Amino acid sequence: MTKRILHVVTNRAHYDDPAELTGLWLSELTHAWHVFEQAGYEQRIVSPLGGQSPLEPRSLKFPNYDKTAKQWHGDEAKMALLANTASPDDIDSKDFDAIYFTGGHAVMYDFPDSEGLQRISREIWENGGIVSSVCHGYCGLLNTRLSDGSLLIAGRKMTGFAWREEVVAGVADKVPYNAEEAAQERGALYEKTLLPFIPNAVVDGRLVTGQNPPSAKVTAKKVVSVLEGN
Repeated sequence: MTKRILHVVTNRAHYDDPAELTGLWLSELTHAWHVFEQAGYEQRIVSPLGGQSPLEPRSLKFPNYDKTAKQWHGDEAKMALLANTASPDDIDSKDFDAIYFTGGHAVMYDFPDSEGLQRISREIWENGGIVSSVCHGYCGLLNTRLSDGSLLIAGRKMTGFAWREEVVAGVADKVPYNAEEAAQERGALYEKTLLPFIPNAVVDGRLVTGQNPPSAKVTAKKVVSVLEGN
């Protein structure tokens, strides 16, 4: 049976200051989408509220605006997928083998407390599926609890955008909280590379996480590997 992947994207378009724009980091979606497409998987996109997912302006500039991002951005049909994302209420978790949380600083605002996304993640996990994220996408896992009340990430190895990377990116004064610290406070066994912005993916059973934008492709490949039992 064909495997099915549920991508999660943001609805948020700005930081606390409405003039400071953010949104989906496009290549974190496109790199993974390409990997899953090559594997022959079916794919769908969901967001906390459904509807439009705005793009992070910096993800549309060199060096982040690479081949897959440009192709997606120039494809009306693909852009329509981001204009009309499903809402969590539209999603039956039984239809999916894995959930993949994309990043961009916007997700720090609308991923953590989305009960709909938490439900889907919990159900996919408890159905034996894979829960995965890249970069800030792990903010969508911070508050997800399993049916026994335990936090999904507690006691599990994982990674995600590091605080050092926030500083290097020049946005440490804009973000609403320290995601790395938040994960550790919830009992996650957080790991990161010694140097910032080096591709890094961590696999702990069916939890697959990537550290930063350059990690999207390797993270997706790890998801495929786990799904295929390799």
